[in-house]
Amino acid sequence: MSSRRDRLATIVQTLQVQNAATVRELAEKLSVSEMTIRRDLSLLSQDNIVKLVHSGAVLNPGSLGASRYSLAEAGAQRGEVKMSIGRKAASLVEEGDIIIIDGGSTTECLAKSIPDTLQLTVLCWALNILVEVHRREKCSLIFAGGSLHENSLVFESPEAVELISRYRANKAFISASGVSERLGVTCTNTYEIEVKKASIRSSLARILLVDSSKFGTIQAAYFADLREFTSVITDAGIPEDYAEHIRGLGIDLHIV
Repeated sequence: MSSRRDRLATIVQTLQVQNAATVRELAEKLSVSEMTIRRDLSLLSQDNIVKLVHSGAVLNPGSLGASRYSLAEAGAQRGEVKMSIGRKAASLVEEGDIIIIDGGSTTECLAKSIPDTLQLTVLCWALNILVEVHRREKCSLIFAGGSLHENSLVFESPEAVELISRYRANKAFISASGVSERLGVTCTNTYEIEVKKASIRSSLARILLVDSSKFGTIQAAYFADLREFTSVITDAGIPEDYAEHIRGLGIDLHIV
């Protein structure tokens, strides 16, 4: 039987596509009882993500935020905060590290903040990260390519996931569009799920870079539980209950 968190993520993704689904349909899709689905839907209803109807549920309009991600738009929002997060993340990078840098506007700030004097190996798969890392003569670059998604500048392919899985890194710096205590860490683009999961599996330290607006936000594409990260870097706007939850999980919390 699938875990509750995986079921909730699948239900959200199904409703994102279909807008509505019956209890029976979801039970068959997930190979669980209808009673289990009703309990799952009740939890999602409490978070105002779905609206319960007699035979199933419908997606609550606007509950998951914008459905399309734009790197250009994301980069224009909270720029100073993201740069502070990026500088803090760069301060954790050490001479000789092998690091993975996820795509995104906040991780781009990390790439821009890496000191030119450090000798590193960097694995990435996003064009904006590639450009920044390539400028540093002492960085050995490993690029996981594929088909380019213009909205995020991320390259995607099964071969990219396989390449990431073959390597091991000291640190992986991962971005996200949403962090929920109940529904986990999410992103907008489903095509990023597997590279993010592979990066987490391949790294000794898993460092989540998110500005405080992402806490309590949910996107459709679930890729990790918060407890899978060893550190979180964010800004002073993080809600106190999330700060307490993160510390309670034994995760290092860095607030800039």
